[in-house]
Amino acid sequence: MNFNFPSIGIIHSCFKEKFGIPRQPGLAPLATAQLELLPPYNDPDALEGLESCSHLWIQFVFHANKREEWKPKVKPPRLGGNKSLGVFATRSPTRPSPIGLSVVKLEGIEERDGKLLINLSGVDLLDGTPVLDVKPYVPYVDLVPNAINKFANTAPTWVEVIFTPECLLFCQSYGKQLEELIRQILQQDPRPQYQQPEPDRIYGMKLLDLDVQWRYMIIDDQVCISVVNICNV
Repeated sequence: MNFNFPSIGIIHSCFKEKFGIPRQPGLAPLATAQLELLPPYNDPDALEGLESCSHLWIQFVFHANKREEWKPKVKPPRLGGNKSLGVFATRSPTRPSPIGLSVVKLEGIEERDGKLLINLSGVDLLDGTPVLDVKPYVPYVDLVPNAINKFANTAPTWVEVIFTPECLLFCQSYGKQLEELIRQILQQDPRPQYQQPEPDRIYGMKLLDLDVQWRYMIIDDQVCISVVNICNV
């Protein structure tokens, strides 16, 4: 059976490319986005009562996934990219139906310039992501205290993130808690886990209207990330 679903809205996110996006929602609380509802779904009546919720389920499309054929097994980054699991045992974007599901924090609802916007934080959503549905998070059923996942039962280990003095000055002048936002993103180490850090290589990502660049260092036998350049795109 095949079904066609309309996009009810589109995401305007701080993440302008896939590289660097947190692998799960909520890991970077300062990562923000706006969900712009599209006609005919941009009716304020459709959101009545939503302000009583602190968190939302966002159902979306992995629109930037270019692979057309699905595979029964994938290599999750969490397992170092060296171990395969069944696609339905993972949250891989490469799926028979490229649909994602994220829990995000509701920061508010506003109408601006003729647009109906839902402000979100803690997102793991790429700019331009089509949204299929929004549902309220219901704690008494959605929170399962004793649930387990043997392959991902604990949060990943963070790496230390340091900034050059020039980058710290840039963050201070830019505002918007930029330093902490970058730290929340990079401490998760966006590098594929099967790839060894290359100290001489400069990595980069597009964030907000900025180009953020970093490299890897070894300090006291531990891998850390040094932010070496931040500039406007």
